[in-house]
Formats: sequence, C-alpha cells, structure tokens
Amino acid sequence: MSGEWIVRNGRILRPSPCMLAGIVNVTPDSFSDGGLWIDPDQAAEHGCKLLNDGADMLDFGAESTRPGSDPVTEQEEKKRLIPALRAMRLRCPDAVLSADTWRAGTAAAALEEGVSVINDVYGCSDPEMADVLAQYRPGYVLMHSGGVAKTMQDNPQYDDVVAEELRFFEKMLKYLVGAGLPEDRIVLDPGFGFGKNAEHTRALFLGLEKLMELGRPLYVGISRKSFFQFMFGLKMPDRDQATAVCSALMAARGVPFHRVHDVSACRTALDLAKVLTPGM
Repeated sequence: MSGEWIVRNGRILRPSPCMLAGIVNVTPDSFSDGGLWIDPDQAAEHGCKLLNDGADMLDFGAESTRPGSDPVTEQEEKKRLIPALRAMRLRCPDAVLSADTWRAGTAAAALEEGVSVINDVYGCSDPEMADVLAQYRPGYVLMHSGGVAKTMQDNPQYDDVVAEELRFFEKMLKYLVGAGLPEDRIVLDPGFGFGKNAEHTRALFLGLEKLMELGRPLYVGISRKSFFQFMFGLKMPDRDQATAVCSALMAARGVPFHRVHDVSACRTALDLAKVLTPGM
C-alpha cells in the first residue's frame, strides 16, 4: 500500500517512510498543554519550533476533545483558530497546515486561510462537512470516534472494535467519494482514546494490518494518551518516551502518518526504526 496522500491544491505528501504532524493546541483546556499557545504569535512560534524539530506539517486545534470536555461555539473556535493560522502563515508560508475541527463552518474558514488538511475527529458528523470537502478538496483525516468528548469515555463497549472500525471506514469512504471528495485525499485515523478503553486501544494496535486492508494510509494520534497511564502507570510528563516508542513500532508495521506533541523525540524514534527495520 502506498503511503502517498494528496492534499489541498494537489500537493502530494510522500512519506519516506513516515511523516510527522506537530500538534499546536490554541485552547485553554487541552489535556496536556492547554493554555500554552493561545496567543497567535506564541502559537506560530511554537509551530516554527516543531518544524525545526522535524515536523512535516502542523495540526492546529481550537477546541479541546479531552474526555469530559465541553464543546465551544463555532464562533469561539474560529476566534481562537483563524488568527493563529494567519500568524503561522506569515512566518512559514510554505508549511503544510491542518485544522483540527469537526465543524463544516470552521473547516471552510480555515481552508480560506490556506490550510491543506482538515482533521475531523468526529468522522463527518456535521452533515455540511461533505459539501465543504467536495468544494475545496483538501486532505482529510477521517477518524473513528466512539461518541463526543463529553461522554465518549463513559463505559465504551464493542463486540469487536477492529471489525466495527472497518465497517465505519468502508461506509464513510463510499459516502465521501460519492459526495465528491477523491479517495486519494482521505487518510484513516483509528481514533486511539476516543470512545475506547485501554483494551480497545491495544486491540486496535494489534489490528492495524486489518485497517490497512482498506487501501488508505493510516494517520495515528496516540501521543500522550491516557492509555499509557492505564496500562503502565505513566503520568503526563512521562508519556513522551512511550509515545515515541509506540510510534516507531507502528511505523515499522507500515503506518506513515503520526500526530504528536514531542516532535523531536518521535523524529529520532522514527529515524531509528527506518534504519533498523528491514524493508521499511
């Protein structure tokens, strides 16, 4: 399976073999770094650091989706997001930028600001999203989420989480292509930690090859997730090393796109995996 991904304006992302999306949260309440990058100039400065550390693209988010969090209004989301994107574009006009949003209105506003990718954690739950995607044809991260942030971790249950994700992705790929978004614009995110407990996360990790059978590249976001605490007792400051190791293990199995907070640590881990893994 090719890891090639076409994003806005036909730009082609070619992992060799992996690419990193650095996370820039312009929120006051994200689970690991809320409040650090609310100011647009500070957000852009952080984005530049992530690029210097080895990020291939930057993912800007303006609404926390940590378990138990409340949604913000679209107006508030845009108020946080758009100035940060403008500041980043001024500093690095050629950078590949992504907007982490499930709202069609915010996605359209971000695309007008020049972002190349829409990262949708709720898997096209906004009925107007498909029309925005068909109009702008950006790269699109289709994520599986077992509910909304406020309640998604309230006793999530699956008979077979991998099989359920396969059915979801097959259905949504058909829907999005039918709506006018070319399949080569879409990557699939298993949604680690979104409506899944630690055992579900482990099952998804072990079942990555099944998800790859759909023929689209995987885009994973396991960075600093509570999975590391539930399974290994790791508190927030100690999860970056575990994230880097996990990212390298997934990369060695064919996962090309990784969304992370600590770009430097993950870049080193991925480079090591490339050197030490036959055929990678």
